[in-house]
Amino acid sequence: MEAAIRLEELSWPEVAKVRDQTDGFLILPIGATEQHGPHLPINCDTVIAESISKAACAKAGIPILPTIAYTVSSGHTNKWPGTFSLTHETFIHQIEELADWAVATGWKKILLVNSHFGNDASLRVAIEKIRLRFFGDLQIGLKNTFQLSDEIWSYFISDADDLHANKAETDLLLHLAPETVRMDLVEDDPDRTEGTVFSYPVAQTSLNGITGSPSLGDAPRGKKLFEEMSEALASFIETAKTEATPLESHHWESLNLPST
Repeated sequence: MEAAIRLEELSWPEVAKVRDQTDGFLILPIGATEQHGPHLPINCDTVIAESISKAACAKAGIPILPTIAYTVSSGHTNKWPGTFSLTHETFIHQIEELADWAVATGWKKILLVNSHFGNDASLRVAIEKIRLRFFGDLQIGLKNTFQLSDEIWSYFISDADDLHANKAETDLLLHLAPETVRMDLVEDDPDRTEGTVFSYPVAQTSLNGITGSPSLGDAPRGKKLFEEMSEALASFIETAKTEATPLESHHWESLNLPST
């Protein structure tokens, strides 16, 4: 398999060539820099987003932008060192401004690939603003790596609905970056959010920054999970290459309208 096309390694003429060859389609991986308990590195989400995006882009032949590592991690508060967060507003503006530059330089499609659940709400706001600003000129979408299929999502929440630094994330890091994982320091902590009405930051739900059972982490299962996730993302990218708007895709319906 060929390596992913990483735009940061190319000169501007090479970037222009890739843009034209791929119909202006870009993948933007999005991670986070935040505490992940006593056993996982603070770049956990960034490693996952970048690794899965690179593997999927290598399969699909679509270029990948440098991964965004500083995002919205404010829900972890400052209880544990290692979290470095942007505000929601700053993060949304960052995505908007990257889209501005993308459109100005000829790109037509951007798929955001996010591995941090705390980014989801802000990314959806950013997409809402961007799709209206560049109506007809830019297609933009979002895929969360942990929700690429029902099976993947079920596995992620198998030890905690309000998961963080749990079994699934530990599986992945044991496969992707085992030298950064300290299983000798791992501590499980249960999900305490079942039945709650209000939303609580991690400092009010977890004793150690973990929610789940990372002690069950397993490198071979991480390899299998990584392959499942990268294959699922590659499939979405392949579909997106030729995807038209729903009305364009179903133009034939207008030919079969009942008479009035």
